[in-house]
Amino acid sequence: MPEEADHVEVAETPGDVTVPAGPAPSRGAGPVTGADPAALPPLLASRLAPAALPEPVLVRPRLLDRLAQGVAAPVTLVSGPAGWGKTTLLASWARAVGDEPPTAWVTVEEGDTGTRLWSYLAAALRAAAEGVPDEGPQPPVPDRPPRPDQLELLAAALAARERPVRLVLDDLHRITDPGALTGLEFLLRHAEGRLRLVVGARFDPPLALHRWRLAGELTEVGPDELAFTAEEVADLLVAHGVPLPAAAVPRLHERTGGWPAGLRFAALALRAQADPARAVERFTGDQPDVAGYLRDEVLAPLHPAARDVLRRTAIATAVCADLAEAVTGRSDAGQVLADLSRVGGFLQHDGGSPPWYRCHPLLADLLRDELGRLPAEELRDLHLRAAGWYGDHDRPAEALRHALAAGEWNRATELLIARWPELAPYDRDRPAAPAPPEPPAEAVRRDPELALACAAERAYDGDVDAAAGYLRRAVDQAGALPEPRRDRFRRLATALELTLARLAGDHAEVRRAAARLLATRTAVGPGDDPRAGAGEDADAGAVAGTALGLVGLAEGELPVAAERFTAALDAARRAGRPRTELVCASRSALLTAARGGLRAAERTAREALAMPPCQGWSCRLDCGHAYLALALVAWHRDEPAEAAANLTLAGPATTAPGAAALAALCRAELLAADGEPAAALRILAEAREVSPGRELTAALTAAEAQLRAAVGDVDSARALLSDALRAATEAGSADALPSERADDGAGSGGEVAALGVALARVELRAGDRRAAGRALPDWSGPQAESWPLPVRLAAGVLDAVLAHDSGDDRRAGRVLEQVLDLAEPDGYRRVFTRAEPGVRDLLAAHLDSGTAHWATVSDLVRGADERRSVEPPERPGGPERALDEPLTERELTILRYLQSILSNVEIASELSLSVNTVKTHVRNIYRKLDATRRREAVRRARELRLI
Repeated sequence: MPEEADHVEVAETPGDVTVPAGPAPSRGAGPVTGADPAALPPLLASRLAPAALPEPVLVRPRLLDRLAQGVAAPVTLVSGPAGWGKTTLLASWARAVGDEPPTAWVTVEEGDTGTRLWSYLAAALRAAAEGVPDEGPQPPVPDRPPRPDQLELLAAALAARERPVRLVLDDLHRITDPGALTGLEFLLRHAEGRLRLVVGARFDPPLALHRWRLAGELTEVGPDELAFTAEEVADLLVAHGVPLPAAAVPRLHERTGGWPAGLRFAALALRAQADPARAVERFTGDQPDVAGYLRDEVLAPLHPAARDVLRRTAIATAVCADLAEAVTGRSDAGQVLADLSRVGGFLQHDGGSPPWYRCHPLLADLLRDELGRLPAEELRDLHLRAAGWYGDHDRPAEALRHALAAGEWNRATELLIARWPELAPYDRDRPAAPAPPEPPAEAVRRDPELALACAAERAYDGDVDAAAGYLRRAVDQAGALPEPRRDRFRRLATALELTLARLAGDHAEVRRAAARLLATRTAVGPGDDPRAGAGEDADAGAVAGTALGLVGLAEGELPVAAERFTAALDAARRAGRPRTELVCASRSALLTAARGGLRAAERTAREALAMPPCQGWSCRLDCGHAYLALALVAWHRDEPAEAAANLTLAGPATTAPGAAALAALCRAELLAADGEPAAALRILAEAREVSPGRELTAALTAAEAQLRAAVGDVDSARALLSDALRAATEAGSADALPSERADDGAGSGGEVAALGVALARVELRAGDRRAAGRALPDWSGPQAESWPLPVRLAAGVLDAVLAHDSGDDRRAGRVLEQVLDLAEPDGYRRVFTRAEPGVRDLLAAHLDSGTAHWATVSDLVRGADERRSVEPPERPGGPERALDEPLTERELTILRYLQSILSNVEIASELSLSVNTVKTHVRNIYRKLDATRRREAVRRARELRLI
């Protein structure tokens, strides 16, 4: 496979393949002095034309559009390591845009001096300028590092042009002398925007990029944007004729990290396979073609010290500076990793503090393969260093893995016994690690707990079959264990059975295993084993309760899950298990928010996010649940910008069982509020089809029906709610029978209430107030205390509106005051601000009649009046005026973050970008939206329905 124009291509035009090195005569100007054509070698035409494109060529419109927008600024930088498609993109773009305005192309080669570079620049600029005869006299272009007077003449001539000249400098990283580009920087400063520089480089070239960043005149396309999306991966496979099933495409995207060269290698390899889907799992970075490319193009150019740091830190799936220094013994290892990650692509960091670094999957495969070739003692020493560091930093799962890899059987067993509650896997969003070697049979016979340690390590990595095999092996060897060691073994084995049942999705077995674990007791007494001792009952309660809570959440049984997580959280705190505490706290916050306890949910979520035990990529799912809780809190408080920002930060949690339905509710409500009901309806319908549990299904159905009615489809809204109410009533009758899970105290009351409130709102929107009154459930009785608070508040507001419409203003005021009593402690706003149109007038009248919540009601009325004055009227045809220059995908992403309270530094951290890059994008957003500050830009974007 050809490298992206790191070689010399044959010129596309037939005939001569060289261009005279001397200055050609230019219109209106004499020859440039100071250059001796005979002293310079001939110029290769292949270096003055875009590189040949690899076949088949995949057109990537999003990147072509990005470049088309970027050349409106003076400098565009396309950067990334080898094989990220820089040259292919630039050549595709240059061919697509043609010569309007003219484009000059120069491919830089190793060893180019200032004189050689300017020889090519002269030829390229001359060819571009002379191809446009209507521009008038052309400027003299020096063919060697120019004198100041020549630069001024050239800059003046460029500035006088009617249209700009675009100059593509590909592989500019090969110029190592900053002085070689001094003249080019001068032209960019003084050509008054008539020279547009487009640079392709593996890393930042020796140009004053910081100046253009600060001025907002630099467009950057990096590895994150050059990487193929999953959709582009599918398109590439089709272009190569690879019949890969759609379900396997995400796995290939994950394996390659979207790396263009890796994907082309994969396409070529898979095309020859009888079963491409199975071949995807076997596509690794240590295959000959991929390994050779990575060694020659990625590792070979690095300094030997950098290669050594990468190779040795590959002992771990992710590293921070402190761990890297411990493993390598180099005090500068952290700085080496930081420098390598700035290029991006093959080494990424998570944006945390301290940052954690992770290698590209294929490069990690190669590095691990090279690690395996080290002498056994050297490799064992690396594992011992890693195990020691992880053990000292409360990372028992990683410490266990490396202790087993180093053959430290006693240390591995001690880790299991002391830290078993923290070895349960909860977050599957992490790269798999190779399995450690099997321990000797004699060691397992002597110490069956060692096999349990191996089972725990494999379970944590998600290898259920291997874990189950180790568990059976341990049980077979444990028959003769003395007391109290036997009781301790039983507890450890039961905890592993619980973990494996949860990983297998066997909820019934999870409940049985949790009951067995809670029934275990460890007798006090040292016995013959110095490691023996009393187990903490709190540990058993924390692990069993967490597993039961996760099952309840996955099944949509929110009250049950909330009760389990609350008990497990208390047990984890008593036992001092921060990892389990984080899992429980984040889910408890989400469930509390779902049931309506906004203040408590916000407090618990922020406590979870402030917990220190998770580092790097290992806590994205747990933190995601906390962010999702904050998104729900912000939405109920009518803070849509904050809700959208937290929903974005929720990441993996938005697809987790149970939580996905709550995320869909929040996302759909945000879309509907932004004038995109079709997209909101699609999200709700899709989520309802797969939603677990009756309560979540009822909430999704109610939201979908109300939105259908809002867009005028009242009949389908009624039908949807009638079917749902019938099903909920039948389910409620079934719940009257004894059941092991019917302990939530809510039954189907909350579900029927949510559907009833929705039906009442639909009938009111249809103009039938009597039908609305009949459908509205009694929200003030004792049975309503078990409903989710948002449902109860919505019923109360609707009851007040119906009373007001019937002429009973006294009752309307009394009901509204009761609703305010319930809503005020948690800061509810949306139930008033986004309710029926008459609520604003009802609140205003309530101010006059007197209320204990005068400040809140006054604020609600004032906010409603402000929205009326600043929000544009409904425009079914879209915005009044489109943007003159559309926002890029990255700018749209950052624009969504601008809705939040996050600073530029925090946004940069979330997106793994530099602060300067974020600032540049923000300035571009302001310019395109004709705004001068953040709030104004967000308001303008909402008017244009961009967010």
